[in-house]
Amino acid sequence: MRLSADLLAFQGRIGHQFRQPALLVRAVTHSSISSPTRPDNQRLEFLGDRVLGFVMSEALLSADGKASEGQLAPRFNALVRKETCADVAREIGLGDVLKLGRSEMLSGGRRKDALLGDALEAVIAAVYLDSGFEAAKVLVLRLWGQRVGMVETDARDPKTSLQEWAQARAMKVPSYTELGRDGPDHAPQFTVEVKLDNGEVETARASTKRAAEQAAARALLARMEQLND
Repeated sequence: MRLSADLLAFQGRIGHQFRQPALLVRAVTHSSISSPTRPDNQRLEFLGDRVLGFVMSEALLSADGKASEGQLAPRFNALVRKETCADVAREIGLGDVLKLGRSEMLSGGRRKDALLGDALEAVIAAVYLDSGFEAAKVLVLRLWGQRVGMVETDARDPKTSLQEWAQARAMKVPSYTELGRDGPDHAPQFTVEVKLDNGEVETARASTKRAAEQAAARALLARMEQLND
């Protein structure tokens, strides 16, 4: 099988030359366009999720020989959650090479976190089946890059932390309001406001609504903690 020009370029972006190109084609094929002669990436996604989990578990244990299971678990979750996978997928332009059905394309499938995250896990599995575990491990660690070293900060979910801060002071759960969305369909920007019972607010912009909510929560929590120091 010969790869299309866009998939050849994608190979270059991830740094892996497929000996079995059909694996890459399958990894980028969504169920919305699959057929008996064109299998989708769901089975590969299942396998890739496990490969990613093993690589990250090993990396975290190697990075911190003293961390307890309770410390490692949130770091692991931060590294393998769908939003993180989707961010990595965007960095390598995975959305541009996905094979989608018309309805999925019209609904913005190329920018959906769940779809991008699943496809990235499928690509990891494709590399694993093509060249073995070490090749998949090298790929994952290269693509995740500094995220592994910075995971201690990322593991603290700002929305949860802000909610805990508010409830400890007898406040209601913080409220989030989407103030706007602009930019092209393939690269939207969301503006979100978070508000506390005491009237304190913060706003933030990001490429997904969830990321904007997290950024707003992080900014408000940091300001509230500073004021209370």
